[in-house]
Amino acid sequence: MIRKTAFALIPVCALLAAPALAQDTTIQPGYWEVTNKVSAIISQTKTEKRCITPAEVAKFVMGPSNRHYKCDYPTRVFKDGKITLKGQCATKNGSKAALQATGTYSPSSFTMIADISTTYAGLPLSGRATTSAKRISDTCPVPAAPAS
Repeated sequence: MIRKTAFALIPVCALLAAPALAQDTTIQPGYWEVTNKVSAIISQTKTEKRCITPAEVAKFVMGPSNRHYKCDYPTRVFKDGKITLKGQCATKNGSKAALQATGTYSPSSFTMIADISTTYAGLPLSGRATTSAKRISDTCPVPAAPAS
């Protein structure tokens, strides 16, 4: 219930298909360690290592959205190592939440803090999601061969 209402408060790793960046270069492709922390009624932290290909760079940095909800960011600024996002996300069933995020980036690091507010049964709900990522290698590990 909370996951749907607060939209899982942004696992930024599950991001939207964003247009190509027309601003500064953001992060570099490679092997990244990504930590997502969600704090709402309860807190949850997940760390994973993932390969970010050149085609996925814009998708990774441009703001949260995934198959459960879609977000629109009328304010989307990536400039001089700083991030500002303001917008709204909606679930497939029409629930909406306002989102405001700030952060920083470099070719080898990315941090974004997003504050989300919505209502559930007429009561205000808010939460915070933080994504911290660091590039740990220029290249991604070769996937293991499937066991036969």
